[in-house]
Amino acid sequence: MRALQARKQGRILPMPEIERRVLPQMEGAQYLGFDFEASVAIYTMKFLRNGTVIWVEVDARSGQIVGRTDR
Repeated sequence: MRALQARKQGRILPMPEIERRVLPQMEGAQYLGFDFEASVAIYTMKFLRNGTVIWVEVDARSGQIVGRTDR
């Protein structure tokens, strides 16, 4: 709900835009979903590749990846 409010107010990018930016970079991984942490405006996206879970943190304002567990 907080993500929706922030999106409507123009403070963060919509999730489809984030997905368009991130999914091509995760070749060979299955996208499992995301969570949103409003206090820091971070989307945490969850992927599965070869039995390993990969978490990708994305700045919701810029769409830039700020952290990945597979690097």
